[in-house]
Amino acid sequence: MSDQVTSAELLGFTTDIVSSYVANHQVSPENLRKFVQSTYQVLSETARSPFLLRSSSPLNPAVPIEESIHEDYIVCLEDGKRLQMLKRHLKTVYKMSVEQYRERWGLPHDYPVVAPSYAKRRSQIAKNTGLGMSGRRKKFIKVSDPEGSKIGVAINH
Repeated sequence: MSDQVTSAELLGFTTDIVSSYVANHQVSPENLRKFVQSTYQVLSETARSPFLLRSSSPLNPAVPIEESIHEDYIVCLEDGKRLQMLKRHLKTVYKMSVEQYRERWGLPHDYPVVAPSYAKRRSQIAKNTGLGMSGRRKKFIKVSDPEGSKIGVAINH
Protein backbone atom coordinates (compact mmCIF):
# COMPACT_ATOMS: atom_id res chain seq x y z
CA MET A 1 0.00 0.00 0.00
CA SER A 2 1.33 3.42 -0.94
CA ASP A 3 1.90 6.10 1.68
CA GLN A 4 0.86 8.79 -0.83
CA VAL A 5 -2.78 9.88 -0.95
CA THR A 6 -4.05 10.80 -4.41
CA SER A 7 -6.12 13.90 -5.08
CA ALA A 8 -9.03 11.65 -6.06
CA GLU A 9 -8.87 9.99 -2.63
CA LEU A 10 -8.70 13.40 -0.94
CA LEU A 11 -11.72 14.53 -2.92
CA GLY A 12 -13.58 11.38 -1.88
CA PHE A 13 -12.72 11.96 1.78
CA THR A 14 -13.79 15.59 1.46
CA THR A 15 -17.09 14.55 -0.10
CA ASP A 16 -17.76 12.05 2.69
CA ILE A 17 -17.01 14.58 5.44
CA VAL A 18 -18.99 17.42 3.87
CA SER A 19 -22.00 15.27 3.02
CA SER A 20 -22.10 13.86 6.55
CA TYR A 21 -21.95 17.35 8.02
CA VAL A 22 -24.56 18.81 5.67
CA ALA A 23 -26.93 15.92 6.37
CA ASN A 24 -27.25 17.13 9.98
CA HIS A 25 -26.66 20.89 9.66
CA GLN A 26 -28.05 23.72 7.58
CA VAL A 27 -25.38 25.37 5.45
CA SER A 28 -25.90 28.26 3.04
CA PRO A 29 -24.64 27.79 -0.55
CA GLU A 30 -21.81 30.32 -0.13
CA ASN A 31 -20.70 28.75 3.15
CA LEU A 32 -20.89 25.29 1.59
CA ARG A 33 -18.29 26.24 -1.03
CA LYS A 34 -15.96 27.61 1.68
CA PHE A 35 -16.52 24.52 3.82
CA VAL A 36 -15.63 22.18 0.94
CA GLN A 37 -12.47 24.18 0.13
CA SER A 38 -11.28 24.37 3.73
CA THR A 39 -11.98 20.67 4.34
CA TYR A 40 -10.03 19.68 1.22
CA GLN A 41 -7.16 22.00 2.20
CA VAL A 42 -6.91 20.56 5.72
CA LEU A 43 -6.99 16.99 4.41
CA SER A 44 -4.29 17.68 1.82
CA GLU A 45 -2.05 19.36 4.41
CA THR A 46 -2.58 16.45 6.77
CA ALA A 47 -1.75 13.95 4.04
CA ARG A 48 1.59 15.71 3.43
CA SER A 49 2.46 15.75 7.13
CA PRO A 50 5.75 13.95 7.88
CA PHE A 51 4.21 12.59 11.09
CA LEU A 52 1.84 10.40 9.13
CA LEU A 53 4.54 8.71 7.08
CA ARG A 54 5.40 5.25 8.27
CA SER A 55 8.64 4.87 10.07
CA SER A 56 11.24 2.86 8.20
CA SER A 57 12.99 1.99 11.45
CA PRO A 58 12.45 -1.57 12.68
CA LEU A 59 10.07 -2.21 15.56
CA ASN A 60 11.56 -2.84 18.96
CA PRO A 61 9.52 -5.22 21.12
CA ALA A 62 9.13 -4.50 24.83
CA VAL A 63 10.95 -7.78 25.54
CA PRO A 64 12.86 -10.12 23.23
CA ILE A 65 10.45 -12.43 21.41
CA GLU A 66 12.20 -15.52 22.79
CA GLU A 67 11.51 -14.31 26.34
CA SER A 68 7.84 -13.43 25.81
CA ILE A 69 6.41 -16.89 26.58
CA HIS A 70 6.45 -18.09 30.18
CA GLU A 71 4.58 -20.93 31.86
CA ASP A 72 2.27 -18.63 33.82
CA TYR A 73 2.02 -15.63 31.50
CA ILE A 74 2.60 -14.19 28.02
CA VAL A 75 4.39 -10.85 27.69
CA CYS A 76 2.81 -8.41 25.23
CA LEU A 77 5.47 -7.26 22.77
CA GLU A 78 3.70 -3.90 22.39
CA ASP A 79 3.87 -2.74 26.01
CA GLY A 80 5.56 -5.47 28.07
CA LYS A 81 2.49 -6.33 30.16
CA ARG A 82 2.27 -9.84 31.61
CA LEU A 83 -1.04 -11.46 30.69
CA GLN A 84 -2.67 -14.87 30.77
CA MET A 85 -4.71 -14.08 27.65
CA LEU A 86 -3.37 -11.71 25.02
CA LYS A 87 -6.30 -11.50 22.58
CA ARG A 88 -8.59 -9.26 24.62
CA HIS A 89 -5.71 -6.95 25.60
CA LEU A 90 -4.74 -6.47 21.96
CA LYS A 91 -8.33 -5.80 20.93
CA THR A 92 -9.20 -3.32 23.67
CA VAL A 93 -5.92 -1.41 23.97
CA TYR A 94 -4.51 -1.54 20.43
CA LYS A 95 -7.61 -2.33 18.30
CA MET A 96 -5.54 -5.16 16.84
CA SER A 97 -6.41 -8.76 16.03
CA VAL A 98 -4.15 -11.67 16.90
CA GLU A 99 -3.35 -12.08 13.19
CA GLN A 100 -2.31 -8.42 12.91
CA TYR A 101 -0.18 -8.78 16.04
CA ARG A 102 1.58 -11.85 14.66
CA GLU A 103 2.15 -10.13 11.31
CA ARG A 104 3.44 -6.94 12.93
CA TRP A 105 6.06 -8.80 14.97
CA GLY A 106 6.83 -11.52 12.41
CA LEU A 107 5.56 -14.31 14.66
CA PRO A 108 4.63 -17.79 13.41
CA HIS A 109 0.94 -18.64 13.03
CA ASP A 110 1.14 -21.03 15.98
CA TYR A 111 2.60 -18.45 18.38
CA PRO A 112 0.58 -18.81 21.61
CA VAL A 113 -1.69 -16.02 22.80
CA VAL A 114 -2.60 -17.79 26.05
CA ALA A 115 -0.23 -18.74 28.87
CA PRO A 116 0.57 -22.49 28.76
CA SER A 117 -0.54 -23.12 32.36
CA TYR A 118 -3.83 -21.31 31.72
CA ALA A 119 -4.45 -23.36 28.58
CA LYS A 120 -3.80 -26.60 30.50
CA ARG A 121 -6.12 -25.55 33.31
CA ARG A 122 -8.94 -24.63 30.90
CA SER A 123 -8.44 -27.87 29.00
CA GLN A 124 -8.76 -29.88 32.19
CA ILE A 125 -11.95 -28.03 33.15
CA ALA A 126 -13.41 -28.77 29.72
CA LYS A 127 -12.54 -32.47 30.02
CA ASN A 128 -13.98 -32.70 33.52
CA THR A 129 -17.29 -31.15 32.44
CA GLY A 130 -17.54 -33.37 29.35
CA LEU A 131 -17.26 -30.52 26.87
CA GLY A 132 -16.82 -31.87 23.37
CA MET A 133 -17.90 -35.38 24.19
CA SER A 134 -19.85 -36.87 21.36
CA GLY A 135 -23.39 -38.15 21.89
CA ARG A 136 -22.17 -41.73 21.47
CA ARG A 137 -20.20 -41.54 24.67
CA LYS A 138 -23.14 -40.44 26.78
CA LYS A 139 -25.47 -43.18 27.90
CA PHE A 140 -29.08 -42.48 28.80
CA ILE A 141 -30.92 -44.60 31.31
CA LYS A 142 -34.63 -44.43 31.96
CA VAL A 143 -35.63 -43.63 35.49
CA SER A 144 -39.12 -43.17 36.88
CA ASP A 145 -39.89 -40.33 39.22
CA PRO A 146 -42.28 -40.83 42.21
CA GLU A 147 -45.37 -39.98 40.10
CA GLY A 148 -44.49 -42.70 37.61
CA SER A 149 -43.51 -40.51 34.65
CA LYS A 150 -40.32 -41.53 32.90
CA ILE A 151 -37.33 -39.20 32.74
CA GLY A 152 -33.94 -39.70 31.11
CA VAL A 153 -30.65 -39.19 32.88
CA ALA A 154 -27.35 -38.86 31.02
CA ILE A 155 -24.35 -40.65 32.45
CA ASN A 156 -20.88 -40.00 31.04
CA HIS A 157 -18.78 -43.07 30.30
